[in-house]
Amino acid sequence: MKLGLNQNARMEQRLVQSPQMIQAMQILQLSTLDLEGRVEQELMENPFLEVAEGATEGQSDDSSAPNPDENPENPGVEGMLEVLENYERELGDGRRIASSDPEAGDRKLEAMNNTPARTLSLGETLHEHLTFLNFSETDRQIAEYLIYSLDDRGYLTETLDVLANGYYKSTVKSADLLDVLGVLRSAAHPALGAMDLRECLLLQLEEHPFWDPLVHELVENHLEDITTNRLPAITRATGASIEEIKDALEMIRGLDPYPCHGQTETTAAVIHPDIVVEEIDGAFEVRLPKQRLPDLVVSPNYKSLLRQAREAKDNQAVQEWVKKRLESARWFINALNQRKSTMERIADAIFRRQTGFLKEGVSHLVPMRMQEIADEAHVHISTVSRAASGKYAQTPRGIFPLKFFFTSGTVNEDGEAESQMSIKDKLKRIVDSEDKKKPLSDEALAGLLAAEQGVKIARRTVTKYRRALDIPSSSRRREY
Repeated sequence: MKLGLNQNARMEQRLVQSPQMIQAMQILQLSTLDLEGRVEQELMENPFLEVAEGATEGQSDDSSAPNPDENPENPGVEGMLEVLENYERELGDGRRIASSDPEAGDRKLEAMNNTPARTLSLGETLHEHLTFLNFSETDRQIAEYLIYSLDDRGYLTETLDVLANGYYKSTVKSADLLDVLGVLRSAAHPALGAMDLRECLLLQLEEHPFWDPLVHELVENHLEDITTNRLPAITRATGASIEEIKDALEMIRGLDPYPCHGQTETTAAVIHPDIVVEEIDGAFEVRLPKQRLPDLVVSPNYKSLLRQAREAKDNQAVQEWVKKRLESARWFINALNQRKSTMERIADAIFRRQTGFLKEGVSHLVPMRMQEIADEAHVHISTVSRAASGKYAQTPRGIFPLKFFFTSGTVNEDGEAESQMSIKDKLKRIVDSEDKKKPLSDEALAGLLAAEQGVKIARRTVTKYRRALDIPSSSRRREY
């Protein structure tokens, strides 16, 4: 065994990602809403960035920049390093107090006014009821304990005995918890704190003004048959007719499956489209919503400062400080321009292939892979993936995620490609138009797709698509 040191030379190819490449990829992956926040952050952190006011970066050359020495408030290059250090020390991470955009304050105030208020949780909503209830201090503590033991549906996941054993006061019994829970039910919901769906429905029926023994019988003993639509089995067990069973089911459908349904407010997520597709004079145009992002330029004042710093030989630190932030500003502007160009090329390639969808709807969505778009847009497939991730497109057919348009498919009898979404749409149309008294099985659905639509897929594929569309099986779709 030979031990020793030696040197070897070899040649290899290696991809090294520069900071500019990493920044460009990160910005490309951001949605428009997230990019707005990133732009605002860069405007605050980098004093070299400004919002353009009718000028471009090319117009902001050094010759048009004001001379810092002509401004009496400018301390000059000699004292600039101390000013810059104080600037960063006072603002922590280098953020500016005021934006260069005079309307920034108004936009921020408008955004704050339009921001929805924080929604209350179930516990916070129920806690407000305690203000109007005449509880003793002990009962109020028990009520708070019960409220925050509920899950999001308003159910108790543990029995009162278990909750009583877990209460910090050992003298409290399950009967005490039940008494307090009864008061909460009278104030909030009669089924508050139920253990399961059966108990939830029974508690509501006890408070219902119309007593129907058949309804109680169905909830008590035939809840599983109801969920699986086995009405004939219920008629044989109860002796009631199908019509009587259907009338009882109507009353059950009027009950709340969740005790606290409607007790809390939910805020729908706001979608800001990253791509806008419009039909103009019979042709579809693809664009980015430019109005949401400001045009950025490099501040001419700091270009002049860089020139002055270069002339001052003893101010190397100022020169490095200015140069670093100037390069960062230019990289960020270039990354934004590159994102815009890449998004436009990818979006154009997507909707050139999906013209049928834009004209006719989901039924004319064609299969499309990311590699096909990458080849057409002359980018890597990972770039297409980043560009489509978390992005939405506003089209004449509605707002859809960009990844919605990437789907596999099959070939029909005419030799044309059919996407999965197109097949699902046709499957849903067949189910919607079927005879509900004789619903079609998955095998029958597969036969109709082949006979009427020319799409040949296996029965198990129909089952998979049906479940993805949340369509019940034929036995559950049947109406008696």
